Amino acid sequence: MSINNELHAQIEKILASNRVVLFMKGTPQQPQCGFSATVIGILDKLVSDYETVNVLEDATIREGIKEYSNWPTIPQLYVGNEFVGGCDIIQHMFNSGELHSLFGVESPERITPKITLSDTAARAIREAHEQQPGIAVHLNIDANWHHEFTLGPAEEHEITVESNGVEILFDIDSAQRAQGLSIDMTETPQGMGFSMDNPNAPPPVAQISAQDLKAKLDADEHLHLFDVRDTDERERAHIEGSRLLDDEVIEFIGTLPKDEMLVFHCHLGTRSQSAADHFRLQGYTNLHNLVGGIDAWSQEVDTSVPRY
Repeated sequence: MSINNELHAQIEKILASNRVVLFMKGTPQQPQCGFSATVIGILDKLVSDYETVNVLEDATIREGIKEYSNWPTIPQLYVGNEFVGGCDIIQHMFNSGELHSLFGVESPERITPKITLSDTAARAIREAHEQQPGIAVHLNIDANWHHEFTLGPAEEHEITVESNGVEILFDIDSAQRAQGLSIDMTETPQGMGFSMDNPNAPPPVAQISAQDLKAKLDADEHLHLFDVRDTDERERAHIEGSRLLDDEVIEFIGTLPKDEMLVFHCHLGTRSQSAADHFRLQGYTNLHNLVGGIDAWSQEVDTSVPRY
């Protein structure tokens, strides 16, 4: 089935809006499928300016772009009005260096990392592998430092690493994040699972109590305290010396050394944890979340701060 002229013209107008256009599910800030998130992560490494179209907002575009490209899935990447491919093809081109060439970017060095598998981890992987002979073991380490084992066919241009008699395949990004990785087994509530000790991952966000924060402020220790709540909440109650995490302050944080002490707080400690995790992934290494948020501060430190 061919698309009508009006829809064809609409798609071509979108493609003309930018040299690089990605039809995806969701937005770059909030992808609504893992495949879209994967391609966004790749594009962010290679190009600074690209257009995205959220196909979930327009069923006509969602179905029409499939007819336009004769490709059945989303996401779809276009460069210079030409269809490049979906997630699998983009990953393949990224690992091979073809995508770097397309964007005029130098390909990263193909590093073969040194990893260490414990005996128990190696045994568990071999047992899983023996159930599906001929299928390769892959380890993906994404930009959020999540480690995920999968079994699947070997793909070209992956990097093969051997440890303790086990071969593991990495894509080019994961290989660069895996140098010095140690893999063991540990007991979890769901049973035995893999534990990853990755020296490249940024340190976790530290938790700081209201009393400890007060002691540091009283001692005039050098730190930055950021309030991640909205302006209405801040008008109701705030901690003296804190700064609202708005666009201007985010820009200010970008000028700070990565080892500056940054403390985040919200109402109860959940939103501030997310904010701290965001900056953790930007490479900041001295991050703290106020446990219990301003509510704990009101109860344990300064009762003049209203609770709500």
